[in-house]
Amino acid sequence: MAADQELQRPSLEHPPEDPDAHGNPEDDDDEEVDDDEEEEEEAPNELLGRLSDGTVRVRVHDVVIRGNVVTKESIIEAEVADLFRSVSTLKELVQAAATANAMLRQLGIFDSVSITLDAGPPELTDTANVVIQLVEAKNPLTGDIGIYTRPEARTWTLEGSLKRKNYFGYGDIWDASLAYGWDQTTELGVGVYLPRFRVLSSPLSARISLLTQDWLKFSSYKEHLLGLSLGLFSKRQHDLSYNLTWRALADPSQMASKSVRRQLGHNLLSSIKYTFKVDHRDSFLRPRTGYAFLSTTQIAGLGPDSKSVRFLRQEFDLRGALPLDFYNAALNVGVSAGFVMPWGRGFMNNCSPLPDRFFMGGHSSPVCTLAGPTSLLGFKFRGLGPTDSRRHIPSRTGSGSEDSTASPGRDVLGGDIAVTAFADVSFDLPLKLFREAGIHGHAFLCVGNLAKLLPQELKSFSLHKFRETVRSSAGFGLIIPTKLFRMEINYCYILKQFEHDQGKTGIQFNFSSP
Repeated sequence: MAADQELQRPSLEHPPEDPDAHGNPEDDDDEEVDDDEEEEEEAPNELLGRLSDGTVRVRVHDVVIRGNVVTKESIIEAEVADLFRSVSTLKELVQAAATANAMLRQLGIFDSVSITLDAGPPELTDTANVVIQLVEAKNPLTGDIGIYTRPEARTWTLEGSLKRKNYFGYGDIWDASLAYGWDQTTELGVGVYLPRFRVLSSPLSARISLLTQDWLKFSSYKEHLLGLSLGLFSKRQHDLSYNLTWRALADPSQMASKSVRRQLGHNLLSSIKYTFKVDHRDSFLRPRTGYAFLSTTQIAGLGPDSKSVRFLRQEFDLRGALPLDFYNAALNVGVSAGFVMPWGRGFMNNCSPLPDRFFMGGHSSPVCTLAGPTSLLGFKFRGLGPTDSRRHIPSRTGSGSEDSTASPGRDVLGGDIAVTAFADVSFDLPLKLFREAGIHGHAFLCVGNLAKLLPQELKSFSLHKFRETVRSSAGFGLIIPTKLFRMEINYCYILKQFEHDQGKTGIQFNFSSP
């Protein structure tokens, strides 16, 4: 009995296994399954992390283009080659593919563009192939026609255009257009656009146009232009163009003022124009944050012809938007300035060309308009600035005597120097229906002025006098944004104007398009 008890005594060298110490075998299996699930969850998370960090190395082995029947492959490669050549990670490759897709769509010659990323050859690790699938436009010939309004001049125009896309397979777009205005403008033009030309990476464009503009109502002259325009460089914020235009000014009414009659006749406009533009505002229709800047420089007189007009024209435009902490409000401020002056031999005795001066007023919003010192709410189109009395031609009365009491009116002459500034506060309206439709209110203050810099007036010009003659207006209104334009219904109150200005207190409708 003692022996049996001794045999049953546990050994210190080999103690019995404690079931609680090692657990149930079924529990061990569950723990192993949980570990596998955690590893499976960590694997995609780790991969996503590497993708977002850009640590997955890859380079493009080949770019395969499919679906281009008419379009030259070299044009497509030139558009996307630089994007994919610099790729070193998978994240960069995805971004480059999205950019390439947008660039090819912007050519305007494809109905659809899709880009697929595929693995490269097995023997070449860390490589990928880019497959670009294109669908060219089924109908390369397109056209449109419509009736458009210019509220600032109270005119309507009938416009039509016809385009032929990709005729030679180089992404070329040929177009012809016609615009007929019932009261002011007629234009006929033909042009071509090339996204690339030989070794040049910038698009080129050329256009021949015949234009007639009727300014008899405002300044007693008609303008006829026949010109050639060449787009030399256009990329992101920069644009460079050359214009060669034969221009003639005439007065069919024979009532033009002495200042306008000096400008009548024909001349040659040979000019180069450079535009720099950045726009980092979050919205065109209702900016709440960001800024925009525009600078335009034009030098005319690039030719030996004695009839060539010579002048320098410079414009600046600055906009800024700042969000406020109530009713989704935002403060928009802006300032615009510009000047034009003749140059060349004897320029001190010359005047700037009348059509190239600055004119102010109209029904365009200063918040949206980024085109120099032109907008001043509450004033009519060409409704302020220097003027000159028209020639007086006595009219015959019914009894045969001459009536010398009728006023012939005045010609608007524009200005050689112009400055405008504004402040605008936009805010949500309390009605939910308006907020959902994007309709909101605003209050504004606008100031601006124009002045001539004729040779005989340069000595008498002073900034103090220029400040004293500043025009101003204030008001409030309702803004109705649409997909095509922004409409404003404003009540404008004229704070300051001078004799012969055409400002009016009351309701005004403004329209602005992108």
